[in-house]
Amino acid sequence: MDENTEINVSSQEIKKLFDKLTKNAKTSGYYLNPDKEFTNALLEALLINEKRYGYQGCPCRLSAENRLEDLDIICPCDYRDADVDEFGSCYCALYVSSDIAEGKKEPQPIPERRPIRKERMQFKSNAAFQHKTDTSGLSKPVWRCRVCGYLCARDAPPTVCPICKAGKDRFERFM
Repeated sequence: MDENTEINVSSQEIKKLFDKLTKNAKTSGYYLNPDKEFTNALLEALLINEKRYGYQGCPCRLSAENRLEDLDIICPCDYRDADVDEFGSCYCALYVSSDIAEGKKEPQPIPERRPIRKERMQFKSNAAFQHKTDTSGLSKPVWRCRVCGYLCARDAPPTVCPICKAGKDRFERFM
C-alpha cells in the first residue's frame, strides 16, 4: 500500500471492534479506557494499522511493517499484563485497571518495556535455538501465549487463545 494512500475507517468498524474488545476484556478481567473519545481514536488507529499492515499493531509504537517482527506489539501486546499490573494501564492506555475504569485514578505515562530491535532479534534467535535443542522427553510440546501466559500441551498451539483471544502466531513453544 502506498504511504500516501489515505485509509478510512467507518464508525461502524470502530463500534464493532469496541464491542469485540469490550467483550474479550470483560472475560479476561480487563477494562477498556473509559474515555470514549480517546478509546475510539485508538481503535481507529488499530483498524488503520490492520488495513495498512494486515494486523492490529499498537498505534503508539513504530511498526516494522512485518508481522513476525511486530508479533510482540500486536494488540493486545505482550507487555499489556505487566503494564496494567504495575502502572494501571497498558502503554497506549487502551486497557486499564479497575481503578482507572471506575474513575478512581487517571492513566499516567509509562515507560516503554519493548526492547530495542537488536535485542528483540537476538532473543528470537536464542529462543529458536533453544527450542530446536529441547530434549525434555515430554510427549507433547508445551505452548505459551505470549499475551496472557496461557499454557497448553499439544502438537500445535491453538488457533485462538481461549483466555485472551490472541491468534495462533502469538504462541511460543515453552517446553
